[in-house]
Amino acid sequence: MSRVGKKIIVVPAGVEVTIAANNVVTVKGPKGTLTKEFNKELTIRMENNEIHVERQNDMPAVRAIHGTTRALINNMVVGVSEGFKKTLNLVGVGYRAAEKNNGLDMALGYSHPVIIDAVEGIKMIVEKNTTIHIEGIEKDVVGQVAADIRSKRAPEPYKGKGVKYSDEIVRRKEGKKS
Repeated sequence: MSRVGKKIIVVPAGVEVTIAANNVVTVKGPKGTLTKEFNKELTIRMENNEIHVERQNDMPAVRAIHGTTRALINNMVVGVSEGFKKTLNLVGVGYRAAEKNNGLDMALGYSHPVIIDAVEGIKMIVEKNTTIHIEGIEKDVVGQVAADIRSKRAPEPYKGKGVKYSDEIVRRKEGKKS
């Protein structure tokens, strides 16, 4: 039995979960609404503000998606109740960001500005020109937007310049010896 899959998801107050036919799960909360369809080989049921994900058989494909399905439903519940947040730091002389038309306009040491377009459901907030907060209700979208921004200038190992996650540790190299 999957250790993650057999955990119970507790639904907090203010969040409403609807499980329709064909395992279509809709989660409504104070931050928004998410809907997702899951595999029909799994049984998703709700009782007493708890969501249970159970598999009907032990086929390898079903066993593989059991824990994943439970984690995705849990992320939906957490997303509509609390939301997800990633923080990026710009490290380097002249590296800065500014909000522009709900997107970002960044100077990252190139000869041109780097423009990041707004993504639906994602809020990008710039603090002190060098810190970017990315917030949203879908965990995978928040992570993907953060990864896209970081990919524009990943931190380099000699001086540590670039766009890095706030909790990321950049391993430094020594450089040339004279």
